[in-house]
Amino acid sequence: MLLYPSQDKLLEKIDSKYSLVILAAKRAKEMQDSQNAELLDHYVSSKNVGKALEEIETGDIVLDPDSLQK
Repeated sequence: MLLYPSQDKLLEKIDSKYSLVILAAKRAKEMQDSQNAELLDHYVSSKNVGKALEEIETGDIVLDPDSLQK
């Protein structure tokens, strides 16, 4: 069960649950492979998937970087 960050808040950032899962999994894998890959100063979660979801919630990780330039 996903308690933090809230699934509703995450779906405001990413348009589908499938895209959210894929993006979080790819980011978690990237964090596992690289030791200094953390973007935030403080994380609530201790696991990489939770950290990736927190980064998505804050807007540091986006699905389409080109959408920010509009």
